Amino acid sequence: MEKTIERLAGDSDGVAYEFPVYRFKGSDAKAPTAYLQAALHAGELPGMVAIDALMPLLTKAEAEGRINGSISVVPWANPVGRAQYVFGELEGRFHLPNRVNFNRDFPLIDKPDVSLLPDEGDLSTIDQRLKARLLRLSVGHDIVLDLHCDDESTAYLYVPAVLWPAMQDCAAAMGVEAVLLWEGESGAAFEEASLQPHLASGKERLESLVVTTVEYRGIADVDGATAEADAAGLYRLLVARGVITDTTVTKPGRFEGVVAPLENIDMLPAPKAGAVLYDTKPGDWVKRGDRLATIVHTPGEPGGRTEIFAPQDGYILTRRSHRITRKGDDLVKLVGSKRSDDARAGALEA
Repeated sequence: MEKTIERLAGDSDGVAYEFPVYRFKGSDAKAPTAYLQAALHAGELPGMVAIDALMPLLTKAEAEGRINGSISVVPWANPVGRAQYVFGELEGRFHLPNRVNFNRDFPLIDKPDVSLLPDEGDLSTIDQRLKARLLRLSVGHDIVLDLHCDDESTAYLYVPAVLWPAMQDCAAAMGVEAVLLWEGESGAAFEEASLQPHLASGKERLESLVVTTVEYRGIADVDGATAEADAAGLYRLLVARGVITDTTVTKPGRFEGVVAPLENIDMLPAPKAGAVLYDTKPGDWVKRGDRLATIVHTPGEPGGRTEIFAPQDGYILTRRSHRITRKGDDLVKLVGSKRSDDARAGALEA
């Protein structure tokens, strides 16, 4: 394993950011290669601890000469967000000076050629330079995994529709419970920027790719046993796609979980500000008209509660982790059996 340190100049003199990259060299130049990163939203840790549990498996495979294609690993992809504490609370989703999501506005290039990326010296802000650097590290790999998490959630993937169903083995290997298929634009998220260089490559090339955003359950789902299970899923994927040889690992079967286009997602907003009382949790199946949550907005008074009901049959994918809400906050992602009446183009959330 080779460890290098990536260094980025900050936006003022004397400020710089660093993050490590770990590389495992493959023995076969024709084998698929992989890139894994975690914590692009700096406070999302399930993917980071999964990588921590994966590293010994990769080290062992390397020592035994079983790594076919090169593997690059970035456990902490966002040193900028990791340094953003406001009154003791980490704010790792948005770059505070310009309020841009760290997983939006990545450079889009039309070929897997890093020379097409913008020169970092020409980019005016550190978040732009970070995004260009991450793509410089990831472009050209056959497998690109961006490990995130939701608030409270089952494990699921965002997958470009053009890569499905060829990526069923990925979903099955990783043991996720749902797959959301997207097409079009996603606000130039890392996943879109990783897919874009290959769109003109033809069907055969697209079917060989794995590009996905992995949502590893909820933000508080950080524990050793879960990390080891997730690491085993990542390792199983690398074996299934030929990056690593391991005859002890069984081939993943057909994915049997929930698969739906983003247009089927109902994002249910809070009709009032107040306290949230949930009646359902991620993983539940509901019928149209089932009560999902109650907002207590004027406690102790008649009419002081407002209920939220399922607009269609479906699967509860996520819910917000906070229990105090503003009016209009999206509280639940419901994967419906049909297109949502409130279907949104592009990314589901800011």
